[in-house]
Amino acid sequence: MEKTHPYSSAEAIAVELQGIVRMFGGRTVIDGISLTIPRGELFGLLGPSGSGKTTLIKLMTGIDRPDAGSVSMLGEPMPQLKMLQVFGYMAQSDALYNELTGKQNLEFFGALFGLTGQLLKNRIHAAASLVDLTDHLNKQTAAYSGGMKRRLSLAIALLHEPRLLVLDEPTVGIDPVLRQSIWKELSALSRQGITIIVTTHVMDEAEKCDRLGLIRDGKLIAADTPEAIMQKAGCSTIEEAFIALGSGGGGEK
Repeated sequence: MEKTHPYSSAEAIAVELQGIVRMFGGRTVIDGISLTIPRGELFGLLGPSGSGKTTLIKLMTGIDRPDAGSVSMLGEPMPQLKMLQVFGYMAQSDALYNELTGKQNLEFFGALFGLTGQLLKNRIHAAASLVDLTDHLNKQTAAYSGGMKRRLSLAIALLHEPRLLVLDEPTVGIDPVLRQSIWKELSALSRQGITIIVTTHVMDEAEKCDRLGLIRDGKLIAADTPEAIMQKAGCSTIEEAFIALGSGGGGEK
Protein backbone atom coordinates (compact mmCIF):
# COMPACT_ATOMS: atom_id res chain seq x y z
CA MET A 1 0.00 0.00 0.00
CA GLU A 2 1.50 3.31 -1.11
CA LYS A 3 1.50 6.31 1.17
CA THR A 4 -0.35 9.45 0.28
CA HIS A 5 0.86 12.88 1.35
CA PRO A 6 -1.94 15.41 0.73
CA TYR A 7 0.15 18.42 1.72
CA SER A 8 1.46 21.48 -0.09
CA SER A 9 5.24 21.73 -0.41
CA ALA A 10 5.38 24.05 2.61
CA GLU A 11 3.29 21.68 4.73
CA ALA A 12 5.05 18.53 3.58
CA ILE A 13 8.01 18.84 5.96
CA ALA A 14 7.61 17.30 9.42
CA VAL A 15 11.03 18.12 10.85
CA GLU A 16 13.83 20.26 9.44
CA LEU A 17 17.28 20.63 10.97
CA GLN A 18 19.73 23.16 9.60
CA GLY A 19 23.37 23.05 10.67
CA ILE A 20 22.64 21.73 14.16
CA VAL A 21 25.54 21.80 16.61
CA ARG A 22 25.37 20.75 20.28
CA MET A 23 28.28 20.78 22.67
CA PHE A 24 28.68 19.48 26.23
CA GLY A 25 31.70 20.45 28.30
CA GLY A 26 33.63 21.61 25.27
CA ARG A 27 32.96 18.37 23.37
CA THR A 28 30.91 18.39 20.18
CA VAL A 29 28.10 15.82 20.48
CA ILE A 30 26.11 16.87 17.39
CA ASP A 31 28.35 18.14 14.62
CA GLY A 32 26.65 20.25 11.95
CA ILE A 33 23.69 17.99 11.10
CA SER A 34 21.21 19.12 8.46
CA LEU A 35 18.23 16.89 7.76
CA THR A 36 14.71 17.12 6.34
CA ILE A 37 12.05 14.54 7.26
CA PRO A 38 8.84 14.63 5.18
CA ARG A 39 5.44 14.18 6.78
CA GLY A 40 4.15 10.62 6.79
CA GLU A 41 7.62 9.10 6.70
CA LEU A 42 8.86 6.35 9.01
CA PHE A 43 12.37 7.61 9.59
CA GLY A 44 14.98 5.68 11.55
CA LEU A 45 18.06 7.01 13.31
CA LEU A 46 20.63 4.24 13.46
CA GLY A 47 23.88 4.39 15.39
CA PRO A 48 25.83 2.85 18.26
CA SER A 49 25.41 3.90 21.86
CA GLY A 50 26.90 7.34 22.35
CA SER A 51 26.67 8.35 18.69
CA GLY A 52 24.33 11.26 19.42
CA LYS A 53 20.91 9.74 18.57
CA THR A 54 19.21 10.67 21.84
CA THR A 55 20.70 14.17 21.85
CA LEU A 56 19.40 14.71 18.31
CA ILE A 57 15.92 13.52 19.35
CA LYS A 58 15.92 15.96 22.27
CA LEU A 59 16.85 18.80 19.92
CA MET A 60 14.06 17.85 17.49
CA THR A 61 11.43 17.86 20.25
CA GLY A 62 12.61 21.05 21.93
CA ILE A 63 13.69 19.31 25.12
CA ASP A 64 17.16 20.68 24.43
CA ARG A 65 18.41 23.68 22.44
CA PRO A 66 21.22 23.63 19.88
CA ASP A 67 24.34 25.76 20.29
CA ALA A 68 24.11 26.60 16.60
CA GLY A 69 21.65 25.96 13.78
CA SER A 70 17.86 25.81 13.76
CA VAL A 71 15.10 23.25 14.31
CA SER A 72 11.53 23.38 13.03
CA MET A 73 8.66 20.93 13.48
CA LEU A 74 5.62 21.08 11.17
CA GLY A 75 6.71 24.56 10.13
CA GLU A 76 7.07 25.89 13.69
CA PRO A 77 10.46 26.90 15.17
CA MET A 78 11.43 24.77 18.15
CA PRO A 79 11.28 24.72 21.10
CA GLN A 80 7.66 25.82 21.52
CA LEU A 81 5.36 24.85 24.37
CA LYS A 82 2.25 24.55 22.18
CA MET A 83 3.92 21.83 20.10
CA LEU A 84 3.74 19.42 23.05
CA GLN A 85 0.12 18.78 22.05
CA VAL A 86 1.16 17.94 18.48
CA PHE A 87 3.77 15.21 18.88
CA GLY A 88 4.07 12.08 20.99
CA TYR A 89 7.41 11.40 22.67
CA MET A 90 8.75 8.20 24.17
CA ALA A 91 12.04 8.71 25.97
CA GLN A 92 14.76 6.11 26.36
CA SER A 93 14.13 6.13 30.11
CA ASP A 94 10.57 5.45 31.24
CA ALA A 95 8.99 8.50 32.93
CA LEU A 96 6.21 6.77 34.84
CA TYR A 97 4.61 7.08 38.27
CA ASN A 98 5.39 3.74 39.90
CA GLU A 99 2.91 4.26 42.75
CA LEU A 100 0.04 4.49 40.23
CA THR A 101 -1.51 1.67 38.22
CA GLY A 102 -1.00 1.48 34.49
CA LYS A 103 -4.50 2.84 33.94
CA GLN A 104 -3.93 5.72 36.35
CA ASN A 105 -0.73 6.63 34.50
CA LEU A 106 -2.66 6.70 31.24
CA GLU A 107 -5.44 8.77 32.80
CA PHE A 108 -2.93 11.27 34.21
CA PHE A 109 -1.05 11.78 30.96
CA GLY A 110 -4.28 11.75 28.96
CA ALA A 111 -5.57 14.63 31.09
CA LEU A 112 -2.35 16.55 30.37
CA PHE A 113 -3.14 16.14 26.67
CA GLY A 114 -6.63 17.53 27.28
CA LEU A 115 -8.45 14.21 26.91
CA THR A 116 -11.54 13.70 29.09
CA GLY A 117 -14.61 11.52 29.52
CA GLN A 118 -15.46 8.86 26.97
CA LEU A 119 -12.77 10.02 24.56
CA LEU A 120 -10.09 9.40 27.19
CA LYS A 121 -11.55 5.96 27.97
CA ASN A 122 -11.60 5.06 24.27
CA ARG A 123 -8.01 6.20 23.73
CA ILE A 124 -6.78 4.29 26.80
CA HIS A 125 -8.48 1.15 25.52
CA ALA A 126 -7.02 1.55 22.01
CA ALA A 127 -3.47 2.36 23.16
CA ALA A 128 -3.41 -0.41 25.79
CA SER A 129 -4.69 -2.94 23.25
CA LEU A 130 -1.98 -1.98 20.78
CA VAL A 131 0.82 -2.70 23.26
CA ASP A 132 -0.93 -5.74 24.81
CA LEU A 133 -1.36 -4.22 28.28
CA THR A 134 -5.15 -4.42 28.67
CA ASP A 135 -5.01 -7.26 31.23
CA HIS A 136 -2.42 -5.40 33.34
CA LEU A 137 -3.90 -1.90 33.56
CA ASN A 138 -5.05 -2.29 37.17
CA LYS A 139 -1.64 -3.43 38.41
CA GLN A 140 0.65 -0.97 40.15
CA THR A 141 3.34 0.16 37.70
CA ALA A 142 6.04 -0.66 40.26
CA ALA A 143 5.18 -4.34 39.69
CA TYR A 144 5.65 -4.07 35.91
CA SER A 145 8.63 -5.71 34.24
CA GLY A 146 11.01 -3.53 32.24
CA GLY A 147 9.32 -4.58 29.01
CA MET A 148 5.86 -3.75 30.37
CA LYS A 149 7.05 -0.29 31.37
CA ARG A 150 8.33 0.28 27.83
CA ARG A 151 4.96 -0.79 26.48
CA LEU A 152 3.14 1.58 28.86
CA SER A 153 5.43 4.44 27.80
CA LEU A 154 4.60 3.73 24.16
CA ALA A 155 0.86 3.68 24.95
CA ILE A 156 1.21 7.10 26.61
CA ALA A 157 2.98 8.50 23.54
CA LEU A 158 0.11 7.26 21.34
CA LEU A 159 -2.74 8.43 23.60
CA HIS A 160 -3.55 11.79 22.01
CA GLU A 161 -3.25 10.51 18.42
CA PRO A 162 -0.29 12.77 17.62
CA ARG A 163 0.56 13.86 14.09
CA LEU A 164 4.19 13.04 14.79
CA LEU A 165 5.69 10.30 16.95
CA VAL A 166 9.25 10.47 18.29
CA LEU A 167 10.35 7.18 19.81
CA ASP A 168 13.77 6.67 21.41
CA GLU A 169 14.64 2.93 21.41
CA PRO A 170 10.95 1.95 21.80
CA THR A 171 11.40 -1.83 21.71
CA VAL A 172 14.26 -2.29 24.18
CA GLY A 173 13.33 -5.09 26.58
CA ILE A 174 10.24 -6.14 24.60
CA ASP A 175 9.87 -9.76 23.51
CA PRO A 176 10.34 -10.55 19.77
CA VAL A 177 6.67 -11.37 19.06
CA LEU A 178 5.36 -8.11 20.52
CA ARG A 179 8.24 -6.19 18.93
CA GLN A 180 7.11 -7.47 15.53
CA SER A 181 3.51 -6.49 16.32
CA ILE A 182 4.52 -2.98 17.37
CA TRP A 183 6.54 -2.44 14.20
CA LYS A 184 3.59 -3.63 12.12
CA GLU A 185 1.42 -1.00 13.82
CA LEU A 186 4.07 1.72 13.37
CA SER A 187 4.10 0.96 9.64
CA ALA A 188 0.30 1.15 9.55
CA LEU A 189 0.31 4.52 11.37
CA SER A 190 2.88 5.83 8.92
CA ARG A 191 0.73 4.79 5.97
CA GLN A 192 -2.09 6.85 7.52
CA GLY A 193 0.12 9.93 7.26
CA ILE A 194 1.57 10.02 10.79
CA THR A 195 5.25 10.88 10.83
CA ILE A 196 7.35 8.51 12.94
CA ILE A 197 10.94 9.11 13.97
CA VAL A 198 12.52 6.20 15.79
CA THR A 199 16.02 5.55 17.09
CA THR A 200 17.38 2.05 17.10
CA HIS A 201 20.56 0.03 17.04
CA VAL A 202 18.73 -3.12 15.88
CA MET A 203 19.50 -3.81 12.23
CA ASP A 204 16.29 -5.65 11.31
CA GLU A 205 14.27 -2.73 12.70
CA ALA A 206 16.32 -0.28 10.68
CA GLU A 207 15.44 -2.10 7.47
CA LYS A 208 11.70 -1.56 8.15
CA CYS A 209 12.08 2.23 7.90
CA ASP A 210 11.27 4.26 4.79
CA ARG A 211 14.55 6.12 5.21
CA LEU A 212 17.48 5.88 7.57
CA GLY A 213 19.87 8.40 9.02
CA LEU A 214 23.17 6.80 10.00
CA ILE A 215 24.92 8.62 12.86
CA ARG A 216 28.47 8.16 14.06
CA ASP A 217 30.38 10.48 16.38
CA GLY A 218 27.68 13.14 16.11
CA LYS A 219 27.84 13.27 12.33
CA LEU A 220 25.17 12.20 9.85
CA ILE A 221 27.11 9.88 7.55
CA ALA A 222 24.15 8.88 5.35
CA ALA A 223 20.43 9.61 4.94
CA ASP A 224 18.55 7.55 2.39
CA THR A 225 16.42 4.46 1.92
CA PRO A 226 17.94 1.27 3.37
CA GLU A 227 18.27 -0.11 -0.17
CA ALA A 228 20.05 3.02 -1.46
CA ILE A 229 22.43 3.04 1.52
CA MET A 230 23.37 -0.59 0.96
CA GLN A 231 23.83 0.03 -2.76
CA LYS A 232 26.02 3.07 -2.15
CA ALA A 233 28.19 1.11 0.26
CA GLY A 234 28.30 -1.95 -2.02
CA CYS A 235 27.01 -4.10 0.84
CA SER A 236 24.21 -6.63 1.24
CA THR A 237 23.17 -5.64 4.79
CA ILE A 238 22.62 -2.39 6.69
CA GLU A 239 25.14 -3.49 9.31
CA GLU A 240 27.88 -3.94 6.70
CA ALA A 241 26.91 -0.63 5.07
CA PHE A 242 27.12 1.22 8.38
CA ILE A 243 30.61 -0.14 9.01
CA ALA A 244 31.69 0.63 5.46
CA LEU A 245 30.37 4.21 5.45
CA GLY A 246 31.46 5.08 8.98
CA SER A 247 34.92 5.73 10.33
CA GLY A 248 36.21 5.20 13.87
CA GLY A 249 34.20 4.34 17.02
CA GLY A 250 31.73 6.48 18.88
CA GLY A 251 32.32 7.12 22.59
CA GLU A 252 29.60 7.51 25.18
CA LYS A 253 27.39 10.58 25.30
